[in-house]
Amino acid sequence: MTKTHWARTRVSELFDTPYPIVQGPFGGGVSTVALAAAVSDAGGLGSFGGHHLPPERLDATLRELAAATGRPFAVNLWVPTEDQPRGIDPETFRAGTARLQPWYDALGLPLPEYQPQALPDFDSQVEVVLERRPRVFSFVFGIPDPKVLAECRRRGIVTVGAATNLDEGRALEAAGVDVVVASGIEAGGHRPSFLRPAPDSVSTGPLTAQLTSVLSVPVIAAGGLADGRGIAAAFALGAEGAQLGTAFLATEQSAAPAVHREMLFSDRARHTTLTRAFSGRHGRGIRNEFLDALADASDIPPYPQQLWLTAPLRAAGAERGDPEVLFLYAGQGAPLLRREHTDAGQLLRFLVADTDRVLTNLA
Repeated sequence: MTKTHWARTRVSELFDTPYPIVQGPFGGGVSTVALAAAVSDAGGLGSFGGHHLPPERLDATLRELAAATGRPFAVNLWVPTEDQPRGIDPETFRAGTARLQPWYDALGLPLPEYQPQALPDFDSQVEVVLERRPRVFSFVFGIPDPKVLAECRRRGIVTVGAATNLDEGRALEAAGVDVVVASGIEAGGHRPSFLRPAPDSVSTGPLTAQLTSVLSVPVIAAGGLADGRGIAAAFALGAEGAQLGTAFLATEQSAAPAVHREMLFSDRARHTTLTRAFSGRHGRGIRNEFLDALADASDIPPYPQQLWLTAPLRAAGAERGDPEVLFLYAGQGAPLLRREHTDAGQLLRFLVADTDRVLTNLA
């Protein structure tokens, strides 16, 4: 696999990949081993979002990934925030389901019964990552303990953190993180902010330029990128890598419901917005009836409580092909997607060739 000139960056060297193109990790069970392996096999860095997996399932998944591809890959986890609820009590659960009863009724679903909920233990997940030693450990919503970063360094695991503003980028570098992702507000999915409110996120272009002007560690641009033009523009701003999420979410290897993938190619993908409606945490998705109905709601419980409360609605939407109750993750680059690029490996090869084309024309 021959590297083109622009692909020789500190990012591709650290990741040991022919190309500094990263498949964005997806949370909530949308990542798959097949997707990450296909991207890695094609020369990029495949990623698996494992924050929702208990340690034993995370361990099994990393074993599957290692068996599926001989190339480097990344695993992504969510750093717990200080104000994040660790569970949900019966009173909060009943109040939350009561607010959502019209949606349950419309779908012909009974109100769910209360049962205790808890997120997987982050420290135990990290122990799995350290044991399995993927090439890259990426994380969002904060910075792991310094001892974790030091142990990653000792074991040869490259660390990657996400920043939505300059302060977060500086904090990541000061902590010793190897690579910083400039996660612009155009990006689909959850906003990984941790020092400022998510709506204050900076756009991809200005954020990439700010970070590359100040940081000494390499920067990966993310948010709104969908083809060679976006990747070339990111490199012109100083980035040494590009991360694409929505484009790979639309491929056949992703676990996004079929109706979600179809919506990414529809005219409705031109209209995305930030919302807390589905999970209690700001994320960008295609507008639909559920999102619009809760757009001005001030009583949405925080993550992960709202995520648990809406889970049956989202499951029913996926099963029935109803896009109006799904969190249709999508970035602002979705209107640039092409239907002929629905295989992840083929998409990676297109991105490389298209970036070559754009940079050659500019030269």
